[in-house]
Amino acid sequence: MTDLFSLKGRIALVTGGSRGIGRMIAAGFLAAGAKRVYISSRKAADCDATAKELSAHGECISLPGDVSSMDGIKALVAAYTAREATLDILVNNAGAAWGETFDTFPEKGWDKVVDLNLKSPFFLTQALIAPLRAAAKTQPAKVINIASIDGISVNPQETYSYAASKAGLIQLTRRMALRLAEDNIVVSAIAPGAFASEMNRVARDQEEETARRIPAKRIGRDDDMAGGAVYLASRAGDYVMGSTLVIDGGVTHARG
Repeated sequence: MTDLFSLKGRIALVTGGSRGIGRMIAAGFLAAGAKRVYISSRKAADCDATAKELSAHGECISLPGDVSSMDGIKALVAAYTAREATLDILVNNAGAAWGETFDTFPEKGWDKVVDLNLKSPFFLTQALIAPLRAAAKTQPAKVINIASIDGISVNPQETYSYAASKAGLIQLTRRMALRLAEDNIVVSAIAPGAFASEMNRVARDQEEETARRIPAKRIGRDDDMAGGAVYLASRAGDYVMGSTLVIDGGVTHARG
């Protein structure tokens, strides 16, 4: 069982890895024995600082970059492939949200969110297909897309582009999984509920109030997210193709 969930010898890249859910996942991979974990985020100082902190638990390398544009994706891929020939695990976590009333919701609030949350995971995976295929020659390579429970059930907040992008990402995960299974690349997704992060400031700043609305009576912890990601990334998750793992303490069921 220890080997089943081990990431020994694996190399991973986590976008949006400097904080929040991305950091939780990167830390979990290192704890599970990953050989190297690369993290990427827009803010170089934050990315460097997190990599330095996580390096206390294993080899974590900062690759700052902005995957919201094709040029940014190309730059990140160039930086990664200059260091590695293979990629065992790609976590498409970088994301954005925008909340505004229906009457005033702007085009920029749509394009920014949909481009980063839905377009970027596809094109970054496409751009990294060569190192993913190279890794998959010896064991299944993994792509994990970070969706959201807001792509499954309706949040009362007016986050139109966010909900649409995450629902789209769940369907994209299914479509990508069927194609990339041919290359021994396993694609899956995680739909997080309330975890304390910069994106979910309500969970972070109003933890007790948020917890009252969750059947589990608490918000998600770092190891809740790490455990789910390690499961999908390890041999234990090799047969999970195209599915979305919901980690939310029961919220989606309570929403009906």
